[in-house]
Amino acid sequence: MAFSKDSRRRKIRKRIRATVSGSSQTPRLAVFRSNKEIYAQVIDDITGNTLASASSKDVEGTKIDQATQVGKLISEKSQAAGISNVVFDRGGYLYHGRVKALAEGARESGLKF
Repeated sequence: MAFSKDSRRRKIRKRIRATVSGSSQTPRLAVFRSNKEIYAQVIDDITGNTLASASSKDVEGTKIDQATQVGKLISEKSQAAGISNVVFDRGGYLYHGRVKALAEGARESGLKF
């Protein structure tokens, strides 16, 4: 039985979301990666509010450079909102490439997870 990439990712994402949940003290840093862009959101799952967001639409460079800059951007925005600790939700993607670059960029800017 062959699974498509999307159905495989949905299955992994469901498994991750069963254990990873954000609160007001430690919100969830969710990553979405499309073929062109990468997006990050800091979400409080209890109230269902997005506290901070960033995307690669505003940055230049290669995709890896863009992901690192988005990580730094989301870190700055969340720290401005008074958030220093988050839980990382890779969204069913492998912790590799652009997802890893975003996480490392956020860590470099002072976000803890």
